Amino acid sequence: MEAEEIRKSAASKLKISDDVIIEIARLAALDVKGVARLSGEVSKMNKLRNRGPIKISMIGDVAAIDMSIVVKYGEKAVAVAQDVQTVVKENVQNMTGVPVARVNVTVGGVAFD
Repeated sequence: MEAEEIRKSAASKLKISDDVIIEIARLAALDVKGVARLSGEVSKMNKLRNRGPIKISMIGDVAAIDMSIVVKYGEKAVAVAQDVQTVVKENVQNMTGVPVARVNVTVGGVAFD
């Protein structure tokens, strides 16, 4: 019995970095038709200060993602934002195994290029 208890307490844990989740979310969002770019810059300092276009909040082992995008002119902003929510949630969950409670998308502008 004692050896089994030791094994349970020594079980390894896997921690996924917020930077990995941010990068997966960034690439997934940019792959959605109608997204011109993220609204802001994804840099190391912005990630550290939680001021970039993508913010991750961990509630226990569950992620909540907030992101801001720029939509291409002529696209329906609501439809694009909903697609981003779906794609980001699926990609983060499939690639990391981290459950995503919500993906909040803010349309921060329209690109006319």
